[in-house]
Amino acid sequence: MTAALSVNHLSFAYGKGGFALRDVGFEVAPGRFTALLGANGAGKSTLMGLLTRLFTPDEGVIRVCGQDMARHPRAGLAAMGLVFQQPTLDLDLTVQQNLTYAAGLRGLSGALVVPRIADLLDRFALTERAGDKVRLLNGGHRRRVELARALLHRPPLLILDEPTVGLDAPSRRDLVAHVHRLCADEGVAVLWATHLFDEVWADDHVVLLHRGRVRATGGVADLLARSGTGTLADAFHALTAEAAP
Repeated sequence: MTAALSVNHLSFAYGKGGFALRDVGFEVAPGRFTALLGANGAGKSTLMGLLTRLFTPDEGVIRVCGQDMARHPRAGLAAMGLVFQQPTLDLDLTVQQNLTYAAGLRGLSGALVVPRIADLLDRFALTERAGDKVRLLNGGHRRRVELARALLHRPPLLILDEPTVGLDAPSRRDLVAHVHRLCADEGVAVLWATHLFDEVWADDHVVLLHRGRVRATGGVADLLARSGTGTLADAFHALTAEAAP
């Protein structure tokens, strides 16, 4: 089965200041929730910039659903849904208007857009807020709108960069559960960047990023067994404690 996302021998440096990422490699399988787990400064945001073509890698290959991003960037980007760390909704447009505008940018036709938006509003319990301006929503509801927007074109791969920043604990749990259900119910592949251990579920796949390198990959149980620890937090610290700069 072709990986939804394949990263091989990826390296990137900001000028002459040293490598931000060095020889990074991992895969995201279809229908799987993959957590990109690393502390602030580990290189997660740089990796996200490379995946979305904000930056061009110095070395390595990124493939999205088999498409080489260097050769076929438009096809690769079309297969992605993106939720950025910083909110990007227009606060003075309504929920409905934000989604309709995003659909137009994706080239979705009017006949297709109306039922699709209605379905997403229903799925994320936003139907009653469709006519509200986004500035009237709380942080959790705004994130739901961004998630709905990312799914408008039904991408096979969803990439989220620290999507729970600024949310309270109940809103964080709600968003994490929503995205896990997308994997289980619809087969969406997810790459979820985070530094929070409680956002990773027991059956998730984990890519442990530390100081610009992948230190370990595998299921949570695999990482616990490899590190001889009982929690993901302890496994993270054990697997990165002796890591070279």
